[in-house]
Amino acid sequence: MPTARFLVDGRVQGVFFRASTREQALALGIAGHARNLDDGRVEVLASGNAEALDALGRWLWQGPPAAAVTAVRREDLSDRQLQGFHTA
Repeated sequence: MPTARFLVDGRVQGVFFRASTREQALALGIAGHARNLDDGRVEVLASGNAEALDALGRWLWQGPPAAAVTAVRREDLSDRQLQGFHTA
């Protein structure tokens, strides 16, 4: 299944970004995880169909209401089979 790693910059920690990303990913049928990084960014590893990954990428630019996203970087990875969607 197509897989992508997104790195999201801005005010994305402490604003329910990971939980909101999980809700959005599950609604799109995406598996993977969202986790806070020590440098203040959020990493999202997502596996799903190409259209769903594109939709998630667009949503990450917005995020939840309290977020202020300044950049989203996407790296396409080799196909992976991930289960569920977790936050860490």
